[in-house]
Amino acid sequence: MNQQKETVIENCHHTLEWIENLHNISEEKWRKPIAKGKWTVAEVVGHFIYWDQYFINRIPEIIDESTLTQVDIESVNQEASRESKTKSKEEIFERFHQVREELIQLLQSLDDDLWDQEFHTNNGQYTLYGDLKRLINHDQHHIKQLEHVIY
Repeated sequence: MNQQKETVIENCHHTLEWIENLHNISEEKWRKPIAKGKWTVAEVVGHFIYWDQYFINRIPEIIDESTLTQVDIESVNQEASRESKTKSKEEIFERFHQVREELIQLLQSLDDDLWDQEFHTNNGQYTLYGDLKRLINHDQHHIKQLEHVIY
């Protein structure tokens, strides 16, 4: 397997397992902000769902070298926050697991040679690995935030 592909998939699995270990935290901690004026644990976990779905949609656009869907990051984050406030912990965990597994399956299905290939779209030049490094950094950033609240 391509090393870059393996790195991204391992990271996705690691985040999935790490988040699933939060399943037994109390409802109080689940709804507790990670810092004053910041999101709750529930909102951070719910936020992963939206960005996983973003990459599920974006990867085929990169490969097809089509115009990439532009996303308003702030709007996506606000919608993720809003939805996470209305969903139960069980619903958020179930949806996160489902979408993360879908992303992992998509990544596993990609040919190894696609990971280094340069793709050109109206929005610039991309490699899958270059784009997916953002996902790795995103996961690690939020896990560090959660560690400070949970442990």
